[in-house]
Amino acid sequence: MQAIPLGGGTIAKPEVNINRAIRAREVRVVDDEGGQLGILSINDALVAATERGLDLVEVSPSAVPPVCRIMDYGKYKYQAAKRTAEAKKKTAKVELKEVKMRPKTEEHDFQFKVKNARRFLEEGNKVKVTIMFRGREVTHPEFGTRLMEKVAEEIKDIGLVEAPARMAGRFMTMVLAPGKKQ
Repeated sequence: MQAIPLGGGTIAKPEVNINRAIRAREVRVVDDEGGQLGILSINDALVAATERGLDLVEVSPSAVPPVCRIMDYGKYKYQAAKRTAEAKKKTAKVELKEVKMRPKTEEHDFQFKVKNARRFLEEGNKVKVTIMFRGREVTHPEFGTRLMEKVAEEIKDIGLVEAPARMAGRFMTMVLAPGKKQ
């Protein structure tokens, strides 16, 4: 990867140099089976690659002299794309799930919502607990705060509070993250 200066910083150039784009006069050449061909001039290395019907790819541009490999560049790019797609598939995707309540939510409904929040945390997702205030309920945010504390208490064995409860207009929100697993 080469860094290209750009205004205030640099960006990485993921493409490698191939064939005529290689700027070195001499290169260390590795053939398509992995054997060393030694240090050759760039023209001799290109001739060796074209005789085999393959490309000359600069593998290590920072080495002295640069290391080039004779390979099928199209196949190499395809396999690299497959590897990155496979790695991307294996990464964990954390979603933000939401559980909504009201300040006067009854016990059974509360337990049902907590059960959903626990399930989301066990799946490895974050949970946003939202309490919606209507009408004059907004004048008593302490009911919402009590409910949020109760939720945090119920899930403390499998999750932890990432963002504490806070009011934003008519909504009180708190974010829970998956935590200690037993």
